[in-house]
Amino acid sequence: MPHLRSPRGAVPGLVTLAFGMLACPLAALGQDAGSGPDGATALDRVVVTATRSARDAFEVPASIDRVEVDDALRLGASVAELLGGVPGVVARDRQNYAQDTQISIRGFGARSTFGIRGVRLYTDGIPASQPDGQGQVSHFNLATASHVEVLRGPFSALYGNASGGVVQLFTADGEGPGQARLAVVGGSDGNLRADAGLRGGDDGFAYTIGYSGFRTDGNREHSRAERQSLNAKLGYALAGSGRLTLVGNLLAQPFTQDPLGITRAQFDEDPGQTTEVALLYDTRKRVQQGQAGAILEQPLGNGDVLRAMAYGGSRDVVQFLAIPASAQASPTHAGGVVDLSSGYGGTDLRWTRATTWLGRPLEVSAGVAFDTLRQLRRGYENFVGSALGVRGRLRRDEVNRIESFDQYAQADWRLAEAWNLFAGARHSRVTLRSDDRFVTTSNPDDSGDVAYQDTTPVAGVLFRASPALHLYASYGRSFETPTFAEAGYRADRGAGLALDLQPVTSDNAEVGAKWRGDAVQAELALFATTSDDELAVATSSGGRTTYRNVGSSRRRGGEFSLRWDATDSLAVSTAYSHLDARFTSAFLGCSARCTAPDTPIAAGTRIPGVPRDNASLEL
Repeated sequence: MPHLRSPRGAVPGLVTLAFGMLACPLAALGQDAGSGPDGATALDRVVVTATRSARDAFEVPASIDRVEVDDALRLGASVAELLGGVPGVVARDRQNYAQDTQISIRGFGARSTFGIRGVRLYTDGIPASQPDGQGQVSHFNLATASHVEVLRGPFSALYGNASGGVVQLFTADGEGPGQARLAVVGGSDGNLRADAGLRGGDDGFAYTIGYSGFRTDGNREHSRAERQSLNAKLGYALAGSGRLTLVGNLLAQPFTQDPLGITRAQFDEDPGQTTEVALLYDTRKRVQQGQAGAILEQPLGNGDVLRAMAYGGSRDVVQFLAIPASAQASPTHAGGVVDLSSGYGGTDLRWTRATTWLGRPLEVSAGVAFDTLRQLRRGYENFVGSALGVRGRLRRDEVNRIESFDQYAQADWRLAEAWNLFAGARHSRVTLRSDDRFVTTSNPDDSGDVAYQDTTPVAGVLFRASPALHLYASYGRSFETPTFAEAGYRADRGAGLALDLQPVTSDNAEVGAKWRGDAVQAELALFATTSDDELAVATSSGGRTTYRNVGSSRRRGGEFSLRWDATDSLAVSTAYSHLDARFTSAFLGCSARCTAPDTPIAAGTRIPGVPRDNASLEL
């Protein structure tokens, strides 16, 4: 197990300067909470659960944003629309629904070419990330959503493997008399979204049910897509103030064309074009997913609360790739059609106690979590004779299993009226195993397994400088295992998993300030992250991409956000992020296509896919 290291790169002088920069101009915009002039719009408390305890975000020593879902402002079907104003977050809706949205937080997740890696995803408390850290947001149902929470920085380590940040979607709770909702939005390129839903409830029973349908012809050639989603959430009141919540979700993505990528020269010529091979092989994808879960929250008396969660589901994916037939001539090649059939599930059991220690309030919690995924992976040739883009001979047949078993504990102690201390730790063990069922004289047995484990501590302190200004500092250690997609092939072209890959380990430090006036709130955070054993592409050839550990990196930056409720009907929100992300070790990288690392990467080179500056303004 890797040894613990101290955080590096924090600059104390900048901390003092930053707090001063934040406090001085805001003093002119808003007074202490509760002491504003008559007629001022009072800001609501923003309750979040990102630290596994429902509390006001103003009282948490971490960078947390809560984004309300407003149907009137949502035009498409991507969660990227909601995250554009969150500092530190880059959400790329690439208008390619075969590749899904890409999300990175403070540079974590930027290396993902499809789906989401390095960022943990949850919907209604149920993981939307696999145990190895690979995830997607395609089944996030925005028609029934209430809000999205985004956690950045050291406290993300509380969620275990691949938690460079956390994104959680929450379905709205049904309440009051029954309501029916209908929304239809249309636009150019054949874009059409239709949402319908029912919600209502009382103290004993609550329901939220919604359907969302989306189709588009795409803004590029060969980029049509269709998607339907059904989401339901039912709540039942139990004796003793307990509550049982049942959630279910269905996703059908029956037809999605993949326009693939184009070069910069092609983009300059015509950004709406696609590549010839996308048309030759009719690159496309089909997805079907269903899952259900139950969450029980039961007070036990004397400040004790038990929370139990269980879930299960299945996801099937068929994707036709543009791998040339010549590249599939190798007897060990997996073919150009990917056929995945996955079953997954897990549990999380957590106990929480609210008590006192040395006469001061203390909240402690401890829990265990288990997640598993069993995946039947088959590969086929994407041709039959001279016909391209059709399913051909079987070339791959294996059963992959991914499991994680975590134990965690945390405590929040108010040691004085103005001070809170927070500490926690999580131990995670992640296992990847592949059982090869396609063994021939020229294709040897590729079975193998590998296990990773680490303990990730986190600690923070919150200081209430005044009713309107809170200051905090935090530190955490995180780790990110290779995903099965990254460990699935060896760089030396040998058979079996890349068992030599190591997890990326990171030290994260952050200091920040939070200001809340009568009509204005603002946050400032400065952070520094150092990582060892970064993963990068080793080879890319014949439709296969392999990875290797290349050394160390660092990420330093700052985030600032401000919201001003000017009147009851007008609000101004702005955010700015600066991130300097660089490799600190020299290594050989891979060009667009290579069979061995061939491009020198000097120490100090910026990490690709990470914008240095990002700003937003919303009215």
